[in-house]
Amino acid sequence: MTSGALFLAVFLACAVEAVEALTIVLAAGTAREWRSAGYGVGAALVVLAAVVAVLGPALSVIPLTGLRLVVGGLLLVFGLQWLRKAVLRASGHKALHDEAAIFQTELAAARSAHARRRGLVGDWYAFTLSFKGVLLEGLEVAFIAVTFGSNQHDLPLAALAALLAIVLVAGAGFAVHAPLARVPENTMKFVVGVMLTSFGIFWGSEGAGAHWPGADAALLVVVPAVAVFAVGLVFVMRGVGRPYAAPVIAQVEVRKR
Repeated sequence: MTSGALFLAVFLACAVEAVEALTIVLAAGTAREWRSAGYGVGAALVVLAAVVAVLGPALSVIPLTGLRLVVGGLLLVFGLQWLRKAVLRASGHKALHDEAAIFQTELAAARSAHARRRGLVGDWYAFTLSFKGVLLEGLEVAFIAVTFGSNQHDLPLAALAALLAIVLVAGAGFAVHAPLARVPENTMKFVVGVMLTSFGIFWGSEGAGAHWPGADAALLVVVPAVAVFAVGLVFVMRGVGRPYAAPVIAQVEVRKR
């Protein structure tokens, strides 16, 4: 796996997570109180830093074969979940993901909640909403960056890709004070689903003792093969009834994949 492929895979996956976390934080800050929402973001980042500090060294002591088997299996689970929903969305069997609509729904829910103060936090609802959103999405960012980086022995590059994705998404979002509705998130999720599934197949097989022809160069075949299979599923499923083909519906869940 080249450094460019590692960087791109981590960057795209983390960018998707960052967009979703940003939507939640913007809703909490806009509808409630920015200071409390900021406290929630800060608290979540502290927890995430502790998780990464423990997770990174723990993965580094696992033998490479065992690491690739575990990481490959987990990536395959994540990737197939993403890819399944991406195929359903692309074929019209699942509502498209709409950050603008999600933002408006989160905004309405936040405005209707009762204000409550706890200690230094002036608005506990804004704090908890931001905390949970950033923590849950951040855990996936941490998992992707640490596992990819550890497996390829290039944790700094994976961390840089994740950090750059978060900074760019957060900077763009807060500059316009709106969710990044124009980001082709459904397409990005399809691409990320293909990549995670492909790497899961590749690393999981290596961890189980398989030897790929051409070593890492086999990814140049595995990734397109998974992509072609997924696109083929989209065309096949478009011939079946499409209950969500007409409207674009917001799916308001903290865990959306």
